[in-house]
Amino acid sequence: MCTAATYTGKDHYFGRNLDLELSYNESVTVTPRKFPLKFRQVHDMNEHFAIIGMATVVDDYPLYYDATNEKGLSMAGLNFPGNADYKEPAEDVDNVASFELIPWILGQCETVADVRKLLAKINITNVEFSEQFPPSPLHWMISDKNESITVEQTKAGLNVYDNPVGIMTNNPEFPFQMFTLNNYRRVSPKPVASTFADGLELDEYTRGMGSMGLPGDLSSNSRFVKATFTKLNAPKMADENTSVSQFFHILGSVEQQKGCCDVGNGKFEFTIYSSCCNVDRGIYYYRTYDNSQITAVDMHKEDLDSAALKSYKLIEEQQIFAQN
Repeated sequence: MCTAATYTGKDHYFGRNLDLELSYNESVTVTPRKFPLKFRQVHDMNEHFAIIGMATVVDDYPLYYDATNEKGLSMAGLNFPGNADYKEPAEDVDNVASFELIPWILGQCETVADVRKLLAKINITNVEFSEQFPPSPLHWMISDKNESITVEQTKAGLNVYDNPVGIMTNNPEFPFQMFTLNNYRRVSPKPVASTFADGLELDEYTRGMGSMGLPGDLSSNSRFVKATFTKLNAPKMADENTSVSQFFHILGSVEQQKGCCDVGNGKFEFTIYSSCCNVDRGIYYYRTYDNSQITAVDMHKEDLDSAALKSYKLIEEQQIFAQN
């Protein structure tokens, strides 16, 4: 399972936690403007917006988990098991396979408004990338500098929801996630008055009692509530380093540690990586489970008019600074 988030500090930021029990050799990958993007049933793009993000590259094709284009539009696909419903290819629509959706949208859209127009004629299909990579059940958060949407294709059809909190996790469907926030309407980052009973004086014996009742478990809905509370109450930082740091702390509020989510066969779901992209500057930051140092890749330091992918293997060994 996973968590995606947006944040506004010095600039605008987008990123996610990838929570799984195993890695697929993902790497930070830049897709330049002239790298030919091939699609199964819609027209290919020989030129498009440049893209940076985390991807597994197979047969020279970037299978993006999350990415941002040079215009600042960002997108992440998160696990949506039991609810995602991909369709057979149909007539008079753009039949886009689930694994193609991120490059298809980021390759040609500048804003969420552009995305809405594109989605009006999209059918997300069940076409597989290969036998080794069958379709993953996903839904997507798409954000520009001003707004976010959540995109879910279920048995009921393609649904596009306004996402006013800029947070997304997994199941259940997004409207239920938003409704659940009503259960926590009295949670506050500030001290709260005692309302237990008239005439009974109760002590505020520790800081943080305003947030009592906030969930802390690893379930999808609890992570949605916790990440939303953390993000919406996070202060706006004044410079790049503190903004990036704040973003990783938002994701850190819902990260998963090995041993806490047993998926069987001696394996545990954990936060494989956390990412933060400055969408104004095209700088992709990440850290991994075993390497808490933040590493950056700047797409604008690459040749964005190239026709070849550029990938950076993740630095996963812990980087410790010896101060004495």
